[in-house]
Amino acid sequence: MENTFIDVLVSWWWVIPLIAALVYWKQILLLFFGMKIIPENQLGIVYKKFVIFGKNATLPDGKIIALNGEAGHQVDALAPGIYWGYWVWQYDITLASFTNIPKGFIGVVESRDGKPISGGRNLGRKVDSDAFQNARAFLENGGERGPQIDFIPAGAWRINTALFNVKDIVPVKNIPNGKIGIVTTKDGQSLPTGEIAGKEIFGHSSFQNGQAFIDNGGYKGTQEQVILSGNYFINPMFADVEIQDMTPVAMAHVGVVIAYVGEAGEDVTGDTFKHGNLVKRGQKGVWIDGYDPGKYPINYVTHKLECVSTANIVLNWADSKSESHNLDKELSTITVRSADGFKFNLDVSQIIHIPRSDAPKVIARFGSVANLVTQVLEPTIGNYFRNAAQSSDAIDFLKQRQERQADARKKIADALIEYNVVAVDTLIGDIVPPPELMKTLTDRKIAEQERVTYETQRGAEEVKKELMQAKALADTQPLVVTAQRKVEIAKFDAAAVIEKAGGDAKSKTVNAEADAHVLEVMGVAKASNVKAVGLAESEVIRLKTAAVGQSNYAIIEVGRALAENHIKLVPEIFAGGGNGQGGGTLVDVLIANILRDKMLATEVVKKAETLTE
Repeated sequence: MENTFIDVLVSWWWVIPLIAALVYWKQILLLFFGMKIIPENQLGIVYKKFVIFGKNATLPDGKIIALNGEAGHQVDALAPGIYWGYWVWQYDITLASFTNIPKGFIGVVESRDGKPISGGRNLGRKVDSDAFQNARAFLENGGERGPQIDFIPAGAWRINTALFNVKDIVPVKNIPNGKIGIVTTKDGQSLPTGEIAGKEIFGHSSFQNGQAFIDNGGYKGTQEQVILSGNYFINPMFADVEIQDMTPVAMAHVGVVIAYVGEAGEDVTGDTFKHGNLVKRGQKGVWIDGYDPGKYPINYVTHKLECVSTANIVLNWADSKSESHNLDKELSTITVRSADGFKFNLDVSQIIHIPRSDAPKVIARFGSVANLVTQVLEPTIGNYFRNAAQSSDAIDFLKQRQERQADARKKIADALIEYNVVAVDTLIGDIVPPPELMKTLTDRKIAEQERVTYETQRGAEEVKKELMQAKALADTQPLVVTAQRKVEIAKFDAAAVIEKAGGDAKSKTVNAEADAHVLEVMGVAKASNVKAVGLAESEVIRLKTAAVGQSNYAIIEVGRALAENHIKLVPEIFAGGGNGQGGGTLVDVLIANILRDKMLATEVVKKAETLTE
């Protein structure tokens, strides 16, 4: 049994090496053929232990990376794949992962080999090396040893870690909306003497291309140019960015710019303004042209923006009162002394206005509005009221408050116009006299009030007296009213009598006039009637005479007269002839004539009445 097992092993001995070869095939290929497999997501860093033969057996002094096959770290890293001839006894190959830079970040690179950095610079210059993936190109194109001005953007990169060290992975610099970035570079030329910041350089894409900045003559240190909101790929080894708010100019203000950098400017104010230079925008000095309300990217290192209010500014000389602008926070109540030796305090409010066009002149002269207040307004107003109080008694000063205020307004306005400031108004606030003067004034006031009280009481007594008189008068008022009513009734009665008499007289006058008129009319009518009757009778007589003859008419009239007087002309019994001839008897003739005359008279009367009417 044992012999059989041994025989089997002897007959199948070759199986053992085959199994070992299958298990350790990589090691066998590496040992005998120098095979090296680089995985897909890695690269091989090659270190050559020695050189068997050749003139480049060792690296030159100061070199770390072998460019020509010398012993040491090799410049060329192995990309993923299979390689032969890298025997373990001569080469040591280390696997390294790809360098991954996340999105929104950059990789800061430092080189272990290359030329020394020269020219006083701090960073190695940028060379074409495919973002540091081609180490050979980096060294052959003059790459410099040390921190690099270039960086690795986001992505996966095959970086030979034997040459390059990704020192740091930093986020992209983000400038939020409404803010600015103030840049300080760490490389470039040294600033000229007297300058505090580097002038603006073009062509470097807002400091993202550091090599272009240096090539175009950029200076190290604080830069005049700022970067606005956005994302920027700025190498922190090359530049620091300080994020600041944009500088606002509020409504009813003007922004006066004081520039500490720029070319020396020529004063544009002329000979009329001798208190400072005003220059054009972009030059060093106070700019004559200010900024209107808005937000501006002002570099606080190189420029200063003084916001000057163009609205009315109220300044209070009072211990317990200050405006929101705080320009009067250091002002206090003014203490004055009167001509009669009294010391007292008074509060004053001064309203000023700085025109927009004069704001740069104010800043050029004083540097700020606060300096204007402390250097001009405070001594001017304080001294005016001290002088005014010194020339007047305390009580007179208090009494003449309105006149003092008007005079102060004029005098202070005249004084401030020289400083390009308009004095709108001067107002005297609370005046606090000394206690002893207050006591005198109080006693005087009390006496005046007592006098007023006495006068009031006396007036009250007078009013009371008048009230009693009025009451007594009111008590007799009904009798007075009754008497007045009787008088008025008597007047009305007399007036009625007079009116009635007048009416009667007028009536009688009218009646008399009517009667007279009637009599006149009747007289005229009667006269006309008599005339008509007379004429009628005359006409009757004429007719009668003509009809019967004058002798016969006379006989008829005699007979009528005798009849009217009842005188019998003939006897009551008359006998006459009856033959009927010869014209009849006398009686017949008389009767006939009477009848005819009667008829004629009747017609005449009717005719006369008709004429009268």
